[in-house]
Order: sequence, then C-alpha cells, then structure tokens
Amino acid sequence: MRRPDSIVLIAIWQFLSAAGCFIGIAAMSLFALPYTWDPGGIFGISIGIACCACFAGAAIAGGIGLLMLKNWGRILTIVTAALIVIAIPIGTIIGILIIIYLAKEDVRQYFIGSQS
Repeated sequence: MRRPDSIVLIAIWQFLSAAGCFIGIAAMSLFALPYTWDPGGIFGISIGIACCACFAGAAIAGGIGLLMLKNWGRILTIVTAALIVIAIPIGTIIGILIIIYLAKEDVRQYFIGSQS
C-alpha cells in the first residue's frame, strides 16, 4: 500500500521538529548551562533540556511510526502536534492542521486497515 504524500510530509515535519529540539538542547548546553552558577538556574535549564529531549524522542518515534503506517505513530503524532500548538503562530497553525488531518475518519481507517 502506497503512503499518501501528506503522511510523508507530516513525518518530515516530525523529524524537523526533533532537529529543532536537538539544536535547542545544544544551545542550552553550550551557551546557558556553563554560565549559570545558581542551583535554581541549573535545575531549570536541566528541566528544559530534559523536556526537549523527550519531545525530540516522541517526534522521531511518531515520524517513524507514520512512515511505517502504524496507528501508534498516528496517535503519537497527534500528541506531539497538540504540544506544538502553544508555539504561536506557526506551531499553532501547523499543529491544528496535523491534528485535524490525522483525526479524520478516512485517515484513521487507513492506518487501522494497513495493520492487517
């Protein structure tokens, strides 16, 4: 069964989101963490790095799941799209479009139908 182009496009978006997170992790690690002497600041930056790493992992897993046409990949991508909705304005628009597309009944049936 051939993957729809929109699924491939969403998977690419997931991988680009993960790459952005890795850039953020590198920036926090290189530019913020070495110059923070306050324990509260170190803790806050560490929490930011951990959140970015978790999101990047979820985005990569969701993108791979989409490319493999797995329903868990669709669900994980909906979750990560819901998280990027807070990134106003581009993340909000793209996140809502991804949620709407992946929640459509024919797309849901496509993923469920490809499992058998």
